[in-house]
Amino acid sequence: METVQDRFLRYVRFDTQSDENSDTCPSTPGQRTFGEALVDEMKAMGITDAHMDENGYIYGTVPGDPKLPTIGLIAHMDTSPDASGKDVQAKTVPYDGTDILLNEEKDIWLRSSDYPSLKENAGKHLIVTDGTTLLGADDKAGIAEIMTAAQSLMTTRMAHATLKIGFTPDEEIGRGADLFDVEKFAADYAYTVDGGPIGELEYENFNAASAKVDISGINIHPGAAKDKMVNSLLLAMEFQSLLPLHQRPESTEGYEGFFHLTDMEAP
Repeated sequence: METVQDRFLRYVRFDTQSDENSDTCPSTPGQRTFGEALVDEMKAMGITDAHMDENGYIYGTVPGDPKLPTIGLIAHMDTSPDASGKDVQAKTVPYDGTDILLNEEKDIWLRSSDYPSLKENAGKHLIVTDGTTLLGADDKAGIAEIMTAAQSLMTTRMAHATLKIGFTPDEEIGRGADLFDVEKFAADYAYTVDGGPIGELEYENFNAASAKVDISGINIHPGAAKDKMVNSLLLAMEFQSLLPLHQRPESTEGYEGFFHLTDMEAP
């Protein structure tokens, strides 16, 4: 049986970045390509109802004891649009607690001074990239875990609950749950398999809303701007300065809400 590590290394080769400027679902064709491969893999292991719906969501069922509650496991197929997910060069390295040289040619390092939690993994093997792309563990690691668990259940003779599998597109741009068919999924309890420390189980979720503010100014040659020019960028900076200083991400924790400026641009 293919290991979860082997599956993960195979999955990260798919370029599945989502695109917040796209109106389609999935927002990028690579997610559909990856989804089709997952459906084929599920069918090959005997999950006969595995399919992709018209919106690119993947569903499948591992039959179990109908007297037990039906359990659902969910993960998302897309990776963040903030960095490239194309041509991922993943490798497994033994980690001794020191800094990791990801790319000698470009002098790219994974340093514990930047990521203090790294040292908690000393003595383990880590899967890393060459530093020029995302790895895609968010959330292809979750998909690999779910698929490996499904294959184990398909081949075991032990009694187990029915498992519902759901893979969604566009989670990274806030649309992952928009068109998920909860009624068709039909799980009594469901869990999202995503990032976090080993052994951690979260029973709450984070909610956020986004806003796009358009500010129109008056453009005129600086030499004739007296009492006429209205600089839209300066107005945008003033707008941002009016938001509470103590409600920024770097000043909040726990259940405290925050305002987070992510982009500012002018034509």
